[in-house]
Amino acid sequence: MPQCQKLQRSFQRKQKRKAKDQTKLYNTFIEKPKSLSNKPTSSHAYGIGIIAMIVGVSIGIGYYQMYYLPESLAKPKVSEEILNPPDKMEIKMIKGSDSPEQKDNFVPKLVNIQLGVDNRVIWVNDDGTPHTVTPDKAAKDSYSGEFGSSGVVKAGEHYEFLFTEAAEIDYHCEPHPWMKGKVVVTKQRF
Repeated sequence: MPQCQKLQRSFQRKQKRKAKDQTKLYNTFIEKPKSLSNKPTSSHAYGIGIIAMIVGVSIGIGYYQMYYLPESLAKPKVSEEILNPPDKMEIKMIKGSDSPEQKDNFVPKLVNIQLGVDNRVIWVNDDGTPHTVTPDKAAKDSYSGEFGSSGVVKAGEHYEFLFTEAAEIDYHCEPHPWMKGKVVVTKQRF
């Protein structure tokens, strides 16, 4: 019997120690530590930090709006001879172009132009049907923007585009896919 009582007391001591350790662990992580509970939770340093953040963000937004955006949206500088070429190229959408049997529709079909010579291209609709000038693959000129008519070119109207960069563009008419053409833009040779 004494052996049994010894084991029982030993077990009870272990249980008490375990309970104390669990209480100590709970107090350490769950309850507020006593050393911080008497201090105030706010100070002037927080206010100064917030003001500094607001000033920093304001300066960043001001820089972005005054310097970064205008530079990123600015058109590139292009020489006057390219912006005002002495000649222009005219492409006609001739009568009957809406018929798939007609072989000629954009006249001329292949156009070679030079920057600074005849890089202003005008598509004139001489047909009685509305047409479009739509690139086969998206094409963009850094000065003039997206290539292609924004809608249909009605009978008697025209679509004009100023090329400022070398490019090779295949295009077609959206409602009449058999109407195809190509523009090859090259730099000046002299």
